[in-house]
Amino acid sequence: MLSAYGVLGTVPAIFQALRTEMHKNNRQNRRRVRRGHQQNPWFRQHGSDERCNTAAQQSPQDSGRADDDEAPSTSSGTAGSSSAPDLPGYYFDPEKKRYFRLLPGHNNCNPLTKESIRHKEMESKRLQLLEEEDKQKKKIARMGFNASSLLQKNKLGFLNATSYCRLAHELRVSCMQRKKVQIQSSDPSALASDRFNLILADTNSDRLFTVNDVKVGGSKYGIISLRGLKTPSLKVHMHENLYFTNRKVNSVCWASLNHLDSHILLCLMGIAETPGCATLLPASLFVSSHPGERPGMLCSFRIPGAWSCAWSLNIQANNCFSTGLSRRVLVTNVVTGHRQSFGTSSDVLAQQFALMAPLLFNGCRSGEIFAIDLRCRNQGKGWKATRLFHDSAVTSVQILQEEQNLMASDMAGTIKLWDLRTTKCIRQYEGHVNEYAYLPLHVHEEEGIVVAVGQDCYTRIWSFHDACLLRTIPSPHPTSKSDIPSVAFSSRLGGFRGAPGLLMAVQQDLYCFSYS
Repeated sequence: MLSAYGVLGTVPAIFQALRTEMHKNNRQNRRRVRRGHQQNPWFRQHGSDERCNTAAQQSPQDSGRADDDEAPSTSSGTAGSSSAPDLPGYYFDPEKKRYFRLLPGHNNCNPLTKESIRHKEMESKRLQLLEEEDKQKKKIARMGFNASSLLQKNKLGFLNATSYCRLAHELRVSCMQRKKVQIQSSDPSALASDRFNLILADTNSDRLFTVNDVKVGGSKYGIISLRGLKTPSLKVHMHENLYFTNRKVNSVCWASLNHLDSHILLCLMGIAETPGCATLLPASLFVSSHPGERPGMLCSFRIPGAWSCAWSLNIQANNCFSTGLSRRVLVTNVVTGHRQSFGTSSDVLAQQFALMAPLLFNGCRSGEIFAIDLRCRNQGKGWKATRLFHDSAVTSVQILQEEQNLMASDMAGTIKLWDLRTTKCIRQYEGHVNEYAYLPLHVHEEEGIVVAVGQDCYTRIWSFHDACLLRTIPSPHPTSKSDIPSVAFSSRLGGFRGAPGLLMAVQQDLYCFSYS
């Protein structure tokens, strides 16, 4: 009998419900199911007299054939581990040894759904991985790969200097330990309530631009100085300017207008009757990075509905930034105000300028990646220089140093390395998890690693050269779609004298995974 909380009562009632459903099938399937149930010790112990009598009347030949048959498909999955069959619409809890009814989630009396069961299993796995990470101080990224074997191969001449440095980085990445960073601020109460939405390191990795979600709604911006990020204290200072708040950020990047990383370029969503815009926010409004520098002026451009943005360091597009809109790319010169518009067939979700060639690479919702030749002043047929294709919406594009390769990730969890000369995929990185989220990709050729945070809140690190998954880092907090960690990796955290490491921001906390 079913109780008010969806609990299925006695075992005869279970069998009666299952047997009623089986009568709808043909006679051969019913006979196979009954033979499979006889093999199950749970049914033999708890079965009704009727089922036991039916089993006793079976001929020895039938019993022998039943031993060779496979178990029914209804005794798989979670219930199979507890020797109890799966029932359509019910979930068997191996701890309580009871059946619970699965509901679509609208019943307040029983909130048990497939999503809650899956979340419980993921949380159990996360806690197990965290416990293993705390116990296992030294992790091995590759089989038979450790410091002693690496040194021995280098001394014997089996490894050149480049390969030795790359493998040494991989070894140190696999041994990074998680440590919590103490954040100092003029408003400590805000640190306890505001949640990190994203972090973005500047070129020298001595500053982090942060976007925090506040309780009252909207967002708050700040800059964290990383110059105090030194072991064992790991203390940083948060600089805030409370005047610029309450605008949700679609995309952000550092901009070099007056000097390197002098501004932050933000694509802001509109609120109420205020339309969206692209804003150049001077970093000096938060903290001055140059002696005697005066706070700059805020520049705002009316560009509503921008999905992505990028700043150009190319001399042929000096003082320019791009914004990816719905079916359009807009390139704007900050000094002159001149604009170039390029029509596209899909929304542009990711952008990056090349440094040497006058090209702007764009990733679209349709899965297309194309380059715009900035020397073309019109929208003729010649402005698309390169075209690549993914099977899902592209969320990140990264041009590599020699500008002969491009790496891209999409909403299907696919990460591909493309050869721009042949327009072919030369490597694919497996394991990334994404279904619909806008997730960035971090490529670090100097260390030879690729870093990405999945929608399952796991941070994965691959070898850039052979796509080997070096490490999977679970989130320190319970997994949630609204609490996906934001990370920043650098070979010199805190400036030129800093050590390599990974910064992870999740909820109100900041963690550092530094080389030991």
